[in-house]
Amino acid sequence: MGKDVIIACDFSGADKVFEFLDRFGEKRPFVKIGMELFYSAGPEIVKKLKERGHKIFLDLKLHDIPNTVKKSMKVLSEMGVDITNLHASGTVRMMEAAIEGLTRPDGTRPLLIAVTQLTSTDQESMEQDLLIKEPIDKVVLHYAKNAAKAGLDGVVCSPLEAGKVHEACGNSFITVTPGVRFADGDVGDQKRVMTPADAKKIGSDYIVVGRPITAAEDPVAAYDRCVKEFVD
Repeated sequence: MGKDVIIACDFSGADKVFEFLDRFGEKRPFVKIGMELFYSAGPEIVKKLKERGHKIFLDLKLHDIPNTVKKSMKVLSEMGVDITNLHASGTVRMMEAAIEGLTRPDGTRPLLIAVTQLTSTDQESMEQDLLIKEPIDKVVLHYAKNAAKAGLDGVVCSPLEAGKVHEACGNSFITVTPGVRFADGDVGDQKRVMTPADAKKIGSDYIVVGRPITAAEDPVAAYDRCVKEFVD
């Protein structure tokens, strides 16, 4: 399994996405469609980006009762996305139901990964807001093990936890890590961050990079820098 850089296309509408991606010429970077874009542009944005040749991580973070998640995953599977996700806090049963819904009649399905703790969450907010008193590293690993138990392919975690997740769940259990910033960049509202080069060293399989690329003066150069640091 090769490493890859996924661009978080957190734009408010389809026109802005295509205007941004047109700057890449013949390059077809892996892209993430989050809630803002999906809710504004609808499922059609997935179809159009697939037609252009992009791999897609559909980042909707499902979290509901098992039957609802199962039915929803069936719909997402039919869209042809490459990766989708849910919240590991929804329980093992919910994750098992998601796999059932995501699997097509021919046995194929997109990769399914679970969010452990958001990279905007730190120990203090987890304890005060969520009443989870365990160390955040322990919580992330517990959620990752539950995801593996349910048959998922990996987790979304901060780069700080990627190596530990591989130790606990195996190297084939993928880690998709947001919260990646250049060493000379602004961390924004992220609390647990790391550079692309350091994410590579610690064992991240995919990094999700948003504003350091999308808000850059030269997004293509910023993307190329990410690829050089993380993949090459």
